[in-house]
Amino acid sequence: MLMLVAALLNATASVLQRHAAKKLPQLSAFSPTMLLDLARHPSWTLGIATMTAGFVLHGVSISVSRIALVQPLLIAELPFTLLLASWVFRLRIQSRDWLAIAMASVGLATFVACLSPEGGDPRVSTTAWALGIAVTIAPIAVLVVLGYRGRREHRAALLGIATGAAFGLNSALIAGVGAELSHGGSLLTTWQTYGVAVLGPVSFFLLQNALHAGNLFASQPGFTLVNPLVSVAWGLAVFGEYGRGGLFLIGVLLGTAFLIAATIMLSQSPLLDPDAPGHQQHR
Repeated sequence: MLMLVAALLNATASVLQRHAAKKLPQLSAFSPTMLLDLARHPSWTLGIATMTAGFVLHGVSISVSRIALVQPLLIAELPFTLLLASWVFRLRIQSRDWLAIAMASVGLATFVACLSPEGGDPRVSTTAWALGIAVTIAPIAVLVVLGYRGRREHRAALLGIATGAAFGLNSALIAGVGAELSHGGSLLTTWQTYGVAVLGPVSFFLLQNALHAGNLFASQPGFTLVNPLVSVAWGLAVFGEYGRGGLFLIGVLLGTAFLIAATIMLSQSPLLDPDAPGHQQHR
């Protein structure tokens, strides 16, 4: 439940921050002054407050449960964003969008119920942490470079994927902090705490550039889908969590297919592209 509330708060934050970011000139991208310009917009400030609340709930949820179990619930952020974009930008939800929302809900429920991960412990060796971080950061760096060179929606899409991967890695670090604290460790002596302190602002900066680069339909699917995928990969490959096999594996694959299909459908929704002409508005 906490993760679903966090997804709703994150969706609200995305819509509010995009509302402010679209007012800035493209030349301000990747500039330190971009954040100062955004801070002048009340919608952006409210979006940051909402995002912070979502981050806190997200961290609590990861700390009290297995990362591969709760992180997939973040995919609910995309349909939440769709519904909020409809309200904020006064756009009508089409039947195709409702179908995609239903598919996402069914896929999410099927994936979580069939995977049902068990075991695992974020207190793994330093070597495992270093290897996992290196494998995650390398593609993020490539995506940022390509995104910096891209334009408009291409930049937004690439930076959205990079942001999702960065947030996924950040979730793994938070899980590491929670594990150490639950076993008597100290917040200030746990190295993952400082990893979160560094990666958190970097992820935040990437998110602002992704939202500024183009419309939500380009950036939102990337960081909504990639975030939980990276986290699940960390849970299964690094932390030693394991899901159910046999026929349940078929359910996991079907749930994944539904989520991917629904994400693609929702990413093409006009509700995530409120700047484009010709959209039907509520009367």
